[in-house]
Amino acid sequence: MRIEDAVVIENSRIASDTFRMVLKTGIADEAECGQFVQVQVPGYYLRRPISICMADQGTLTLVYKTVGDGTAAMSRMKAGETVNLFGPLGTGFPVEDRDVLLIGGGVGTPPLLFTAKKYLEKGHQVTAVLGYNDRASVMLEEEFRNLGCEVYTATMDGSYGTKGTVMNAIEENGIKEQFVLSCGPLPMLKAVSAAYTEGCVSLESRMACGMGACMGCVVRDQEGESMRVCKDGPVFPIGKAVL
Repeated sequence: MRIEDAVVIENSRIASDTFRMVLKTGIADEAECGQFVQVQVPGYYLRRPISICMADQGTLTLVYKTVGDGTAAMSRMKAGETVNLFGPLGTGFPVEDRDVLLIGGGVGTPPLLFTAKKYLEKGHQVTAVLGYNDRASVMLEEEFRNLGCEVYTATMDGSYGTKGTVMNAIEENGIKEQFVLSCGPLPMLKAVSAAYTEGCVSLESRMACGMGACMGCVVRDQEGESMRVCKDGPVFPIGKAVL
């Protein structure tokens, strides 16, 4: 891991309240799928943890939703400006020698794109099921397709794809793959964990240090032992953490 000023190459809106920032940084060469970086937005003290959407040849792509003043300021940054990064951090998704079903929800979808790339590079079939609230929130669908994934989409209001949740889309399309990697809101992760036993889920949590020192992002395992989302996770085997 390292602390580094990264140069903004691109920063643009890709969906409702959602932006993609492409950065030139050496951190990209160390990143693994499912990891994250801590972003220090100019003018704001606390860093924001943001999942790595893609890392390739010295460029790092972050996809983030504007949920407060800090990310709103981040969305206004222009090409040529710099932003300080700390990372890569956390335990990412495993890349196994098998086909995989990727299940993403909302802004939990971005880290699965890098994961899909790693599985496809190993010659495996990748099925991606992506869930959003509505059509305006749909993002990265074409990027998954362009990589070579089989893609299915669900929206809660039925304005695009299957009406309902990712689980509805899996049932509607007869998807049988049992090895799952998933990232998204907690209710979705609970549903995934109830339906599958093989694979991993990536948890979201408020965090300060990002490296396991402050103990601000603790969750419990099934035996009641503490685990840190930032360091022991954010990726955990299905059934490991109490959701």
